[in-house]
Amino acid sequence: MRKYLIVLGCLALIVAGGGFFLTTWEIPAPKRMVEKVISHDRFK
Repeated sequence: MRKYLIVLGCLALIVAGGGFFLTTWEIPAPKRMVEKVISHDRFK
């Protein structure tokens, strides 16, 4: 029973650490401009 609690605790720490990392990670915005020409026929 004690082994399962240790494994569960480690998994909880990994999930909590991953969530904290994702919330504090500053992902850079894309710097490339994208332009796409759409024909008027698609909006009929």
